[in-house]
Amino acid sequence: MDDYKKRLALTLAETGALFFDSDLFLKDGRPTPYFVNMAMFRTGRLCLELGSFFASMMVSKGILEQTDIIVGPSYKGSAIALSTSIALWKDSGRDLAYDYDRKEAKTHGESSGMKSMFVNSAFFDGCRVFVVDDVGTSMRTKYDLLSKIEDTARERGIRVRVVGVGIAIDREQTTAVYDHDGNVVLGEKGRDAIRDFVSGSGVPVFAVARIREVLEYLYREKVPVMIHGSKTPIDEETKARFDAYMHAYGVGPDGV
Repeated sequence: MDDYKKRLALTLAETGALFFDSDLFLKDGRPTPYFVNMAMFRTGRLCLELGSFFASMMVSKGILEQTDIIVGPSYKGSAIALSTSIALWKDSGRDLAYDYDRKEAKTHGESSGMKSMFVNSAFFDGCRVFVVDDVGTSMRTKYDLLSKIEDTARERGIRVRVVGVGIAIDREQTTAVYDHDGNVVLGEKGRDAIRDFVSGSGVPVFAVARIREVLEYLYREKVPVMIHGSKTPIDEETKARFDAYMHAYGVGPDGV
């Protein structure tokens, strides 16, 4: 397990960003035994730590040499883009631009006469963009961001290439399945959203770490994790609940 993956796992445990509890639900309505709340990276030190995890992953995967601009979808992704660009300068001496999208186009000031969908207007002809975000459950946010990037490139008459998408944690789970009434069907696997995104967009996705390897490392090393409101090493019952959840909703090594 790479050092940056271990550091991410330990920081998730330290901050309580990774926690286990009863009665947790995902946005899609499915119950889950655990949750990852990247909003816990909310101090200067932790923001720089988070950026360093992404920076280390980019170096390890050979992405840095292919990237000119780090872009994050608003809102959480914008902070990750900033912290990653700072970490790259601090740790690798590479001074990359960063940018993030607006929820509404700006048409005044430096954007007079055009619809500016990105705050820093960092794109230039031939630039290579690496997108960063916290998680990739449905990948809807990433599809939307790619569309904004394509629209901006077309309006400005420039070529912009997205070289990849980086997420902090791959939950390694399928999408929800719904019945005819729109109710979530428990115990059924949907599709592998990340695999579908890669296939449909042609843009590769990289994760700083996968949830299974994070849990295995913390469990093996007996690192205290927030469980039912208290810090304690992951016990057999908690590990069994996680394993059962991944069996029910997780993706396999080759997809669903």
